[in-house]
Amino acid sequence: MSTCSEQSSQSVSRSGAPVIGALMFENFACTLAVMSFVGLLGPVAQGLGLAPWQVGLAATIGGLTWVVLARPWGAASDRLGRRPILLQGLAGFALSHFLMCLFVVLALKYSLPVWASFLGLLILRGAAGAFYAAVPTTGAALIADLVPPMNRAGTLGKLGAAGAVGMVLGPGLAGILASYSLTLPLMITTVLPLLSLAVLWRWLPSAAPSSDSNTTPLKMTDQRLRGPMTVAFIAIFSLTVSQIVAGFFALDRLGLDPASGAKTAGVSLTLSGLAMILAQMSVRRLGWSSMRLIALGGLLAAGGFLSVLLADTAIALWAGYFVAALGLGWMLPAAAAQAANAVSPVEQGSAAGTIGAASGLAIMAAPFIGTVAYDIDPRAPYALIAALLCTGIWLGRSRS
Repeated sequence: MSTCSEQSSQSVSRSGAPVIGALMFENFACTLAVMSFVGLLGPVAQGLGLAPWQVGLAATIGGLTWVVLARPWGAASDRLGRRPILLQGLAGFALSHFLMCLFVVLALKYSLPVWASFLGLLILRGAAGAFYAAVPTTGAALIADLVPPMNRAGTLGKLGAAGAVGMVLGPGLAGILASYSLTLPLMITTVLPLLSLAVLWRWLPSAAPSSDSNTTPLKMTDQRLRGPMTVAFIAIFSLTVSQIVAGFFALDRLGLDPASGAKTAGVSLTLSGLAMILAQMSVRRLGWSSMRLIALGGLLAAGGFLSVLLADTAIALWAGYFVAALGLGWMLPAAAAQAANAVSPVEQGSAAGTIGAASGLAIMAAPFIGTVAYDIDPRAPYALIAALLCTGIWLGRSRS
């Protein structure tokens, strides 16, 4: 019986391999496009005459629309099927991302009024977030459809690793291309979502909807999802806070000049991305349960951030960030897999949307809370997220 079960698991994995590969390419390409744009926000804001708060609000709006629509998109994929929802969301994102980049190029060329530049960026960034909310949500639900429970964390880890590669390469690619022209990376990266759309159009299966139209979407308060939601929120919150305060910490605690501080923070974030790639790629090979990944990952991440409290050199800061990111790289796919394993097949889209909404809330809350904590003491944000990670290990306990 065990042999038959293993053969069945391997058969499902082989049949779903092209789809999973297509999802990995989409996650890599779209993350690369988004992070390339984010890497150019400073020069773009300067060229358009926008204040930092205006750029920050535009970025926040993108996160807000993601939070609001992740659950409806996921529930729609349960009712209507994964393929149509995923393709609709990606097509909308590809169009809105293209229009956003085109708008910025035209605004720079024709020197639009600041209010017009701000309003256009706000609307198009919000639209991009609204449409892209469908993509990772439905993608996670599709993986739950194709992959047996014991392999879900590893497969979601591979998906996360593909996105982490795009996160690491995006700002660097934008910087290289921007040395020739600021508009060059904006227009080149618009091709990536279109390529992703073509790949998913080719490889996504045409399957029947998972549930009928009378199925009630899961509530945010569903007891089965409280643990995974808590873990996802804390992991994303910790990652975002650490990214935001890295540059300030290098200046204030390490006593570096602005140029050296920026370089030190950049290396910290790059090492974090590499660590997350390694960690998420190792999930399947390790074969650990979701709860074990969450427990050990949380302890490792907390230890890494606590070590930053004692950091007085750039190397110590880099080491702390690398270790912490390894732990976060185990926690994130484990939380998504835990949510998928806790619900029935007809609820996978709604569950993935709920986890996506929790992650989006973390991204929105982290900048304010992290900077307020930093104003109290430069070490306070790291102590806060270390405490949250340790707490999350216990609050996140649920059936694996």
